[in-house]
Amino acid sequence: MSGRGDTSGRPERQVGDEEFLDIAGSQAEARLLRKALQQLSDGGAGQALQEMAREVLSGRVGLREAVSQGAYGGELIDKTESFRRDWESMSDREREELAERGRQLIDEEHREIEAERREADSGRSGRHSGRGWSAY
Repeated sequence: MSGRGDTSGRPERQVGDEEFLDIAGSQAEARLLRKALQQLSDGGAGQALQEMAREVLSGRVGLREAVSQGAYGGELIDKTESFRRDWESMSDREREELAERGRQLIDEEHREIEAERREADSGRSGRHSGRGWSAY
């Protein structure tokens, strides 16, 4: 990847949340998935997953295609196995707390998306609503 003019290390053009709606259960989950890929694209989980995330976010490769590719899929399996071991070592209470935090993140994204929609709707209706003044 060339990264021309991009100081963040992320692709210049990125796909939107809608790219992940067929995988995620909701728009909020799709947004969280995109954000997770953005974090991976920063390189914290290794070079292979960084490359995979950048390819997916740029739209050059779909997520399903990327995870089925050998190098990326193998790395994902390794990271998932690590998570599975961590999960199994947690108490039931720790697991429930982690699950609750996940639900909270999804709820926060839902609220953010709704606020964005309301803001966009109020901007459209306020500009040319026909109310407020008359030429006659």
